[in-house]
Amino acid sequence: MQETPRSNRLHIAIFGKRNAGKSSLINALTKQDIALVSEVAGTTTDPVYKSMEILPIGPVVIIDTAGIDDEGILGELRIKKTYKVLNKTELAVLVVSGKQGITDFDREIISRVREKKIPLVGVVNKVDTEDIEDAIIENWQKTYNLPFVKVSALNGEGIEALKQLMIDNANIEKQEKVIVGDLIEANDFVVLVTPIDKAAPKGRMILPQQQTIRDVIDHGAISIVTRETELAETLKSLGKKPKLVITDSQAFVRVNEDTPKDIALTSFSILFARYKGDLEELVMGAKRIKSLKPGDHVLICEGCTHHRQEGDIGKDKIPKWIETMVGGPLHFEWTSGTYYPESDEMKRFDLIIHCGGCMLNPKEMEFRINQAIYNETPIVNYGVLIGYITGVLERALEPFPEVKRMFLEE
Repeated sequence: MQETPRSNRLHIAIFGKRNAGKSSLINALTKQDIALVSEVAGTTTDPVYKSMEILPIGPVVIIDTAGIDDEGILGELRIKKTYKVLNKTELAVLVVSGKQGITDFDREIISRVREKKIPLVGVVNKVDTEDIEDAIIENWQKTYNLPFVKVSALNGEGIEALKQLMIDNANIEKQEKVIVGDLIEANDFVVLVTPIDKAAPKGRMILPQQQTIRDVIDHGAISIVTRETELAETLKSLGKKPKLVITDSQAFVRVNEDTPKDIALTSFSILFARYKGDLEELVMGAKRIKSLKPGDHVLICEGCTHHRQEGDIGKDKIPKWIETMVGGPLHFEWTSGTYYPESDEMKRFDLIIHCGGCMLNPKEMEFRINQAIYNETPIVNYGVLIGYITGVLERALEPFPEVKRMFLEE
């Protein structure tokens, strides 16, 4: 459970007014004291993320948020952070007070959750001290089309019923996306070209490579891992032709040269663009590179906060490649981690270049792409961009014929 990457966990966010019992509910769900509980309203000031396992749901990220009724200048900033949590939320839980009922603050969060089409369940906490008539809850359920359950985080009453309600509404049993499994069959050879990334911790591979290997194995195929310097010899040594070669995008040129044309080739970034993003939109973003002019503004976004070294892909290599294509200097800006520009700020950029998003869950990556679409700002990810710049993108899209046709259309 602890080895499940955060980006692969169901993100459950707990919302509600100050002192509604959000933190105590989290402790009851996880059966651990992981959230600070106090009678003082406003104890939780910033979103708190905790990777846990809630049986029978499985690995999740629980997000404890500040009260949606916080006050003052700092309170407004906390509420803003709370609402930003919706960009990565896959299941929302609204905790309401039996004494106060559904307030304007609760109605506001219900509206925002519904706008983003996020599954939502309601909880009336503290029923051991603030009991409420079933008829009132039934009326809330009809009025807001929202399922509710009564719980007591203190004595555990209703917690199992809440877990079942969460399971029912989060569609946990729905078929998950696969990274590469739909492109291969059992016993196929899949060659993964994995240059040693300086940014990866010593002795470990970067996350997309790990996850792709696991997906290959899960689908009964045979994973063969090599570096770009040994690819040609690896292919010669195999007893049969591999179904697919998957490469790190930075090795595109050499891998393209060493991989026979009758073997399908793509990259980890392209696979992840499809897995947790929108491959079609990112490919269209790549086509917009040729329309850039010297002096245009480009934003480079990374979902993690790794230490950038000399020759970093986002800080050094990509800017140089694009300026060479454009024929002049561009204005670059960088963001990392959870920060992502608001709509009014985004409009001043002529292109957004995003990392593969391996540290972001699909919900947040979808939000970031949709935010760019809404503001009519083209967006592309590292791998698609590198494929375009090196001239390998057309071949790398062969496993995805519909996207390839769209790319070739003028």
